[in-house]
Amino acid sequence: MSKRLLLVAGASLSALIASPGFAWAQADLVDEVVVTARDKTGLLEKDPSDSVFGLDKALIETPRSASFASDVTLERYGIQSIDDLTAVSPGTYTASFYGVPGALNIRGTLAENYFRGFKRIENRGTYSTPIADAAQIEIVRGPPTPIYGAGKVGGMLNFIPKSGKMEGEYISEIGGDVSLTVGSYQKKLANGQISIPLNFGGTEGGFHLFAEAENSESFYRGITPRKEIIEASVDFELGDGWSTAFGGMAYHSDGDVQTPGWNRLTQELIDDQTYITGRDTTLTDANGDGKLTPNEIGFYPYASALYLAYYGFPQSDANHTLDTGVGTTKLDPRTVYISDADFSHTWTRTAYFDLVKDFDNGSALKFQLFYDDLKNKRFVSYGYPAYFDSWVGEARVTYNFDYDLAFMTSQSFVGASYRKFDGNRKESYNSGLIALDRRDIAFGATPNDIIDEPYSVEPYGLQWENDNASTWSQAGVFFTSDIYFGERLNLMIGGRYDDYKVESEDTGLVSYQPAGEKKDGKGKGTYTASLSYQFDFGLMPYITYAEAAALEMSQAGDIAPSLIANQSWLSDSDLAEAGVKFQLLQGTLVGSIAAYRQNRTQLTGGPNPTVRGSRSKGVELEVRYLASENLSFTFAGNNQSTTIKGPDASFAYIPYYVTGVDPVNAFGGTYVVWAFSDLPGRGGDYDYTLIPETVLSLYGSYTSDEYAWGQVGGTFGATYVSETAQTVENPITYPSYTTASLSMFYQRGPFQASLNVDNVFDELYFTPAADSYANLAALPGKGREWRVTLKRSF
Repeated sequence: MSKRLLLVAGASLSALIASPGFAWAQADLVDEVVVTARDKTGLLEKDPSDSVFGLDKALIETPRSASFASDVTLERYGIQSIDDLTAVSPGTYTASFYGVPGALNIRGTLAENYFRGFKRIENRGTYSTPIADAAQIEIVRGPPTPIYGAGKVGGMLNFIPKSGKMEGEYISEIGGDVSLTVGSYQKKLANGQISIPLNFGGTEGGFHLFAEAENSESFYRGITPRKEIIEASVDFELGDGWSTAFGGMAYHSDGDVQTPGWNRLTQELIDDQTYITGRDTTLTDANGDGKLTPNEIGFYPYASALYLAYYGFPQSDANHTLDTGVGTTKLDPRTVYISDADFSHTWTRTAYFDLVKDFDNGSALKFQLFYDDLKNKRFVSYGYPAYFDSWVGEARVTYNFDYDLAFMTSQSFVGASYRKFDGNRKESYNSGLIALDRRDIAFGATPNDIIDEPYSVEPYGLQWENDNASTWSQAGVFFTSDIYFGERLNLMIGGRYDDYKVESEDTGLVSYQPAGEKKDGKGKGTYTASLSYQFDFGLMPYITYAEAAALEMSQAGDIAPSLIANQSWLSDSDLAEAGVKFQLLQGTLVGSIAAYRQNRTQLTGGPNPTVRGSRSKGVELEVRYLASENLSFTFAGNNQSTTIKGPDASFAYIPYYVTGVDPVNAFGGTYVVWAFSDLPGRGGDYDYTLIPETVLSLYGSYTSDEYAWGQVGGTFGATYVSETAQTVENPITYPSYTTASLSMFYQRGPFQASLNVDNVFDELYFTPAADSYANLAALPGKGREWRVTLKRSF
């Protein structure tokens, strides 16, 4: 059934002949030349991937919706963060998590981040997930393969770093590059990489090292992205069928300061940028320390001066009233919610170790270790401080083997894994000392709208209101089989069984969590099955069904004690998907169309986190076309709808107009509901309107032939996003928009210069916020930005 040679530039002939469908593809061997010559933008796979099911299998042959972006594609398309992956992967539009691209939103829910097939600690918006030095990024829509562990069906992003072994071969000569990028808003970024062969006696190996540093300003005034990354890997043959790979990545950031964007939302603000100004002077910074401490606001730990719970009738408070500078002004999209007191410091370390034994019969035994940790200190001056300190380790052993019978062939693996987590999450927001609308962002931050944080020790200071110490473990066994009946009919089936043990205790000042240590444990099975058929004219229809289970983790990867107490810490999800993959026109036109329906859960924020259900359905189309040796096109589009299953018991901040209070009498404080279902029109199921129904991306790339004077190329494309809206009844809506981007390069010998322009036509658009503040804030999109990169290869 395999037509891999038609899709894979540089795939070995021996690998193709060994594939089950060699007879099906052998008439088209000449097409390798066509694909190799045309794929100058890295759109087609060079190696089979094990991301979807854990077995080496080209994504175009895999009966599941999945996309990838190679290092060449990332460079040619100017993709800088995971949010930019919408250009090449359908269903990945992501709402703003306070301006920090930590996790993709796939099929209407947040996805999970993986590093070489191992799940990392939760990162919803703690720091910008780094994608520099990627050999390939894979986006899988649906649950992870059983080998990767239990996870929700929404989807996953798998980051595969460059290493000492590329495209199945060890590095053969010393090489690398250094580059410098400058751009708008004082962007300054430098990176470099080197790859060195490690050949000792009759053995082969390779070493790869990458480093990057950035010190920039930002489109948003007051936010300065600053980070350092170092990544290293060693791949080595040990002899007698043994090989090893080990390495890791260290990341530090001081610039991922969270911002809600624009507050005091009205439809007039979104439509014509008319902002309501004014400040409340009832509360004052009496001790002159530049912020409001709890004793200056009201009774602590349960201060009521800044928020009011809404019970269906209008309420107001003198502390909520704007009494100075009331009026309107036009707001610049570069002006967002920020102060000099805001900060975010992040450190992560990731390490891995593989030891593999290949046997003469084609089977293999693999031992793997993985470690990831996270430490983050942050403060957002509307009243949200946090401190996360977590680590996770995993050990995995896998045995891969093949077997052939008269009527079928199969690749399979069995294995076992053990995963251990230990973490501490400290946050403060339970006392009600939060007022996002209080600041007049057109005027700027003032001492009476900066709320205290626990990092400074002072009399009457804020304390950690949540202090959750959590540990959990997951021991599992798993299997997957890739079975061919003849050369066309393929059944893939896999599953795992996990034994979980969880333990948490919250000792915060105002935790809203049950007292004492909470423990629990249970076993749970998950499975996935897919059936496909490969027609000889290039179409592969398939169907997939999966049932999955996953832990309900908070932002630091921990589990809230209340979830353990009420037995909701482990949730179920399911996926039904049907689609057709295609490879036409001598393998130069490839893609897929898929329809899906999924049920999964979301963990909500607030003083007492709850698990709510969601139901999503949609259609996705992905096309990659190598039109000629110089011209290629990509299309990624989806139409989806996501429904939150009622009743929604989550805590939420609500906009002033829901309460019936005039904005001038409301913006100085905030309003909340303890159960979202208490609001009008939200007692049952409702549409999750923070995600657009339709997202379409069309890009074209041109790469010239190589001449004596060098080579030039460019990519131009646009992404259309349909309208979004708040989730309350009669919401503020955010109009549909289209943004365009342009990338160009010139290369001669070892030198390359490139120009990238994002949002070419300076389109003004808005991304709704996420989490508990989704109805209070929206982030204006970044305007036109440019950057120039000079690179020297050696």
